[in-house]
Amino acid sequence: MASDKSLVEFIVEQMENCGQITYKKMFGEYAIYSDGKIVALVCDNRLFVKPTENGRLFIGDVVEASPYQGAKLNFLIEDKFEDREWISNLIRITAKELSEPKPKKKKNLS
Repeated sequence: MASDKSLVEFIVEQMENCGQITYKKMFGEYAIYSDGKIVALVCDNRLFVKPTENGRLFIGDVVEASPYQGAKLNFLIEDKFEDREWISNLIRITAKELSEPKPKKKKNLS
């Protein structure tokens, strides 16, 4: 089941002061980026945040699930994304701990 764009837009609006927050549709689902780093996925209208050690400490009682078949476990955020301050803190913590994205290779057009 594809996720609703309006839900993704709501979640992104909740993420204040977390760098440049963008999202991209992928196969009917969405990836959420903070300053170019994928920090979360929205799949089947559920929010999955990339797992990090400090994110785990911040959340406390973590629920982990796979966003899609074959994917690694992520933190499943069921309703806390409605708390703007809480989700913003989690995304800042997550983005800080994730490594920078690898530069894309230039296509050889010859």
